[in-house]
Amino acid sequence: MRFFKLKMSACAAILAAPCVAAADEAAEQMVQDALPVMHYTCASIAEEADGDEAFVVTVVGKMTALSLHNRQINIEDHATTDEEKAQLREAFIAALSEGCAADKDALLGGVVDNAVKTSLGL
Repeated sequence: MRFFKLKMSACAAILAAPCVAAADEAAEQMVQDALPVMHYTCASIAEEADGDEAFVVTVVGKMTALSLHNRQINIEDHATTDEEKAQLREAFIAALSEGCAADKDALLGGVVDNAVKTSLGL
């Protein structure tokens, strides 16, 4: 199991390396912030958070920022008013909830990425 985790970390670092090398400092920092939380599943984050909603919001925020960056999405292209942003946020939360309800053992990063796609109609 320990070897598997090490192998997964090494693979993630190798896959991220080309992106990081070409990215600016802000993007590199975004990747570095997200990598340590990419192991969470829907179930494991709920367990670790133990009711701490701020922890979940922080982790999901890192994953969402990375998804938006990787897809080169500017939210302003999809929502400009506060009302549109609120609707987009609600759609994202609904898609995230549905994704985790469908598979509690799914990697949260994948569920977040799917929620980004779904909520933006991609």
